[in-house]
Amino acid sequence: MSTPSETKHDIEIAKVTQRAQDIEGKLPKLKKFVEQAQLILAMVKDYWAGRYREVPYWAISAGALALLYVLNPADILPDVIIGVGYLDDATVIAFCLKLIDTELVRYVEWQAAQSAPQTTPATGQDGKVIDV
Repeated sequence: MSTPSETKHDIEIAKVTQRAQDIEGKLPKLKKFVEQAQLILAMVKDYWAGRYREVPYWAISAGALALLYVLNPADILPDVIIGVGYLDDATVIAFCLKLIDTELVRYVEWQAAQSAPQTTPATGQDGKVIDV
């Protein structure tokens, strides 16, 4: 059974996946953190879709909250302030990256394993079946 805090976190994770396009649209303004933030977003989306569950819940929550903060235009330094409006967003992403760095490395390894061709141990073949 879910506790109230878990339910709130689940709602926040769902918001991130639903607002993924908005978040990705804002990311180029944080040039230095674009790839890392996109990686966090991909991990959250794969977690939400049930494809990647080998991650602690706190790491998914931290990533989702950081991305929601980036999405929020009314944060500590409003994004409309030219030059410094995205400084707090970059700081939050940088803090999140430091916090979940190990989990992101594991996620990248998982992604690589998913895209690698599957081989069968006995034959070393790529696993394709040829029907004759």
